Amino acid sequence: MAKIQNISEIHPTLGFPEFDILEKYRKSFHASELGSLHSVFPFESIAKETGLSQSRLGRRNCFSPSAKIALMVLKSYTGFSDRLLVEHLNGNIHYQLFCGIMIDPSCPITNYKIISAVRNEIASRLDIDSLQKILASHWKPYLENLHVCMTDATCYESHMRFPTDMKLLWESVEWLYRHVCIHCGQLGIRRPRNKYADVAVSYLSYCKKRKRKASRTRMLKHRMIRLLEKLIIQRDDIHREHGSSLTYTQDYQKRLSIIRKVLVQEKELFEGRKVSDRIVSIDRHYVRPIVRGKETKSVEFGAKANNIQIDGISFIEHISFKAFNEGIRLKDCIRMHQKLMNVRVRCVAADSIYANNANRKFCTKYGISTSFVRKGRAAKDEAVRKALRSELSRERATRLEGSFGTQKQHYSLSKIKARNRKTEILWIFFGIHTANAILMIDKIKNGQKKAA
Repeated sequence: MAKIQNISEIHPTLGFPEFDILEKYRKSFHASELGSLHSVFPFESIAKETGLSQSRLGRRNCFSPSAKIALMVLKSYTGFSDRLLVEHLNGNIHYQLFCGIMIDPSCPITNYKIISAVRNEIASRLDIDSLQKILASHWKPYLENLHVCMTDATCYESHMRFPTDMKLLWESVEWLYRHVCIHCGQLGIRRPRNKYADVAVSYLSYCKKRKRKASRTRMLKHRMIRLLEKLIIQRDDIHREHGSSLTYTQDYQKRLSIIRKVLVQEKELFEGRKVSDRIVSIDRHYVRPIVRGKETKSVEFGAKANNIQIDGISFIEHISFKAFNEGIRLKDCIRMHQKLMNVRVRCVAADSIYANNANRKFCTKYGISTSFVRKGRAAKDEAVRKALRSELSRERATRLEGSFGTQKQHYSLSKIKARNRKTEILWIFFGIHTANAILMIDKIKNGQKKAA
């Protein structure tokens, strides 16, 4: 078992300051970027708002509530896997100071799944609106141009294979056949007959071909649909006769219900009908195809987030794994901006998808200048308005869209490897606000220089 001690509980035992190695490590930590990152994040306030507490009964937690939040920030900052993060945490004194702990080198942490346990605990308590309010109030004194709101949407993709009907059907068939064999082995009965072996050979041959004819694809898809339907019938027959002798886990029942839904959808698609709320992955059944219309990839699979940005600092206005039209959310973005900053919005920079008539009328009514291309006749001060629109568009294109690339390239948001919906949203939340905190380091330093 790892021997972990909170930094606050450690007292110097030597009377000579030159031997106080820990104090030297503290000074080097505060001088580093990691120490600056720790100073701009309100860990205690976030832990309190999340509802994390140090339990007095039972086994003592390895990490304090604020250390758990710090651990999630550290993961986004480093981009390490859970196993690699634990290894670095054991050997890097700055990482331990960041989390407020001290690990005995002779008894390091060996259970790397502790990172996943902390992530699941925080994800079950995550309230994005309340936590973003804490961060906004903490950073507000160092922000400028609070009256300018920029907004845009992006997709934070999930780490999953590109979905096709054939892959989805085969994964369903393979999982169901394996569990039918397991049930028969447990009960000591003969396996029911089916065409699984023949379809497996045909699917392997199909996968090896570089060019696949549409007729061959359709024929194999029809065979897999029939096989999946038969396997479900055979599994239900086994359950009907021997259900009392079998035990099913919650994950088993959940996946079985997803496979049943996949079968219904694939049959409808095979018949040429449109399917709404389409499943593209059995593991991540909550992910839906999001059509973005980009040149490199027309469809993305992950969480779509509509973000607002205030002086380069991004906040999540709305996030969903289903496609939504961000153009109708401009009013919500403005209200959220005013709620976070307690300042009336005067200027809005947004993409052309937000420039519908309802949003234009709303902005005109409340005297908000926008980056939208003007409709109708030119005003008397058209030159001034055109210059303002141009400046707003340039700032949005460079700062807001640039922040999306920074988050995805440097803060583990390119392909999110979380395993369920809640932890994936948590991953996105900490990735965005860790990127914000790095920007806040320079803003706070500049603010302190001006004050001095």
